[in-house]
Amino acid sequence: MGKDLKGKELGVGIVQQANGLYVARFTDKHGRRQSKRFKKLQECRQWIADATYIDEHTDIENATDMLVDAWFEYWISVKKKTVRPNTVRNYTERYERNIKAVIGKKLLTEVKPIHCQKIFSDMADDGYRTTTIYQTRIALYNMLEFAKENDVIINNPCKKSVKSDMGKPSDKKEALTIETQKKFLEGATGQSYENQYRFILQTGLRTGELVGLKWEDIDFESKTLTIQRSMEFRYKVGEWRVGPPKSKSGYRTIPLTDEAIRILKAQKEKNRKIKVIPMEWSEQVFLCRKGEPVKNSTYDTALFKICDKVGIKRFSMHVLRHTFATRCIEGGMMPKTLQKILGHSNIGITMNLYVHITEEEKLKEINLVAEALKVV
Repeated sequence: MGKDLKGKELGVGIVQQANGLYVARFTDKHGRRQSKRFKKLQECRQWIADATYIDEHTDIENATDMLVDAWFEYWISVKKKTVRPNTVRNYTERYERNIKAVIGKKLLTEVKPIHCQKIFSDMADDGYRTTTIYQTRIALYNMLEFAKENDVIINNPCKKSVKSDMGKPSDKKEALTIETQKKFLEGATGQSYENQYRFILQTGLRTGELVGLKWEDIDFESKTLTIQRSMEFRYKVGEWRVGPPKSKSGYRTIPLTDEAIRILKAQKEKNRKIKVIPMEWSEQVFLCRKGEPVKNSTYDTALFKICDKVGIKRFSMHVLRHTFATRCIEGGMMPKTLQKILGHSNIGITMNLYVHITEEEKLKEINLVAEALKVV
């Protein structure tokens, strides 16, 4: 039992130093000495209680006696080897921000549907959007399903009866009308990233695919473009991250229109005028005036300014991709062809675009025959 400066018993593993600070110490199950200093005795006691409890319940050999926090660390370590970095980041963010506070310190076997429901209900109360709550559900369900598949728990408590379709409705991403698209392109003419915006409207690329595009991916002779990577700037670590496309179907070859070829040639000429291009970026297609790739978020920021200038509602880069898809559908492209060009992993995602367009087309068609239907 440790003592304070007045000789009072403080509890096992806690002592008070001459400078007044309280120190908690214990030896973990691996034989490592753990210690931490605190100004307040209560905080010191809480830390050693939590730390020793977690230490006792983090043994993968006895997974049925593990805390959810420990199980998450194990599960995400496996995920890091099997899924894209973006997916790992999204799972981790949702766990740290929304799941951990509710069930992190519970035993994995003690998690019930009511606890899962509380995670989503709390998020709704905090003003989260429905899409974010759904993403949290995916992370939670997958983590618990992994425990079920490994016989750590009998059933997955994140079951159908647990409702997550709550929270603020997400903004509907609608394609630009032809009139709005023309206004936007007029405003983009002469702007720094004009070529990039026009190119997405000709190819439907995702922003990360656009950023990661290299000249070796372009075949001017066959007029095709091959997608084999995605790239984004990670502000948290201050560096560029290059990875695979969003899914296996993201690896694809896209036929290029004459307009797309014209844009690429214009960009090539623009790059020639850049004074200094670092060797690591010499093969990138789209560069800023500093000879470096343009950060993903910078495209949106510049895009908003163009919208404000021409007096149209602000939209994101993804809407340009959505607009490309809409123009393709309006032009009569078959669903399967569009799926391949967009790199959708599921035809259902593509068909959702068709449903939206079909509803508009039905309205147009009925208006055309409205007079003929008038029988008085």
